[in-house]
Amino acid sequence: MSRPLIGLSGRQKKGSKIVGFPDVLHHLDIDLYFADYSRGVLEAGGIPVHLPMCVDPADLAGKLDGVLLSGGADIDPSRFGQQSETMDFPPEAERDEFELNLLSAADDNELPVLGICRGLQMVNVHRGGSLNQVVPPHARFSDMPDFEAHDVTFEADSQLADLYGTERRVNSLHHQTVKDLGRDLLVTAHAPDGEIEGLESTDGRILAVQWHPEMMVTRPDDPIFGWIVNAASQR
Repeated sequence: MSRPLIGLSGRQKKGSKIVGFPDVLHHLDIDLYFADYSRGVLEAGGIPVHLPMCVDPADLAGKLDGVLLSGGADIDPSRFGQQSETMDFPPEAERDEFELNLLSAADDNELPVLGICRGLQMVNVHRGGSLNQVVPPHARFSDMPDFEAHDVTFEADSQLADLYGTERRVNSLHHQTVKDLGRDLLVTAHAPDGEIEGLESTDGRILAVQWHPEMMVTRPDDPIFGWIVNAASQR
């Protein structure tokens, strides 16, 4: 069996934001994401494919076997009917538009989707849900990315429980959380304070977590990357 292609979303920055780039390159756009996402896919047996924002997601989706939505900046609050309460991580309008269209294309092509951190939030917003914009206790940006900040408990009979059991220690690198739940989604994981840490679609095709499994020391054995690769292989 050929290895499935997992499309990986990222973000775009100017060359001026990259330390050490020559001044002559500062005005150019750079597509990027943290390589640990692609490492997680590779370790699980898939092939990660970078998805540049200059391509129509409808054209991409038919070439892919699955999609991974990575972390990043805040989603524009106007996407879920709110005014901005923070500018700590300013929205990136082009990325918002691209990923919303990518999720629509994934729906049309029945692609499995894994959302991580911002990816979970984007899944919820795409389905008509909303976000809490400022949740300081979860913004553990002074800790190392692999620091296990708190436990997460999983709902029985959920896909996340099948992968992780009843409980797991996770890192915490976000300051926004799910508020109103989007359509056809289930909440299947919680932090000790009640904040939502995991979502699944009712048809089982979408799985999303609020923590960063790709940044933890357990990444090579983390079952969530196996989930997206296996789901993509079965299409």
